[in-house]
Amino acid sequence: MAAYIVAQITIYDRETYGKYEAGFMDIFSAHGGKLLAVEESPTVLEGEWSCTRTIIAEFPDQDTARGWYHCDEYQALMKHRNAASVGSIALLNGLAV
Repeated sequence: MAAYIVAQITIYDRETYGKYEAGFMDIFSAHGGKLLAVEESPTVLEGEWSCTRTIIAEFPDQDTARGWYHCDEYQALMKHRNAASVGSIALLNGLAV
């Protein structure tokens, strides 16, 4: 069953975050990830949306998503994201249809 990563990120250092972006897709794609949405200015229908970037990503299953997130290459790259932003990231199960 598909699994989804939803991330709400507030970027405060674009230059350092750029180092994260530069290496992201190679690692992400190698682990079967697929970006579904990357948005800097979403249309807010309810509530408040204070983050500067929202991401929705799909993986074949939760084990694959966890494998990407915890792999050595991504953990090394993540230091740039952590130095340049704060955020909330959740792993969700897809629906069996």
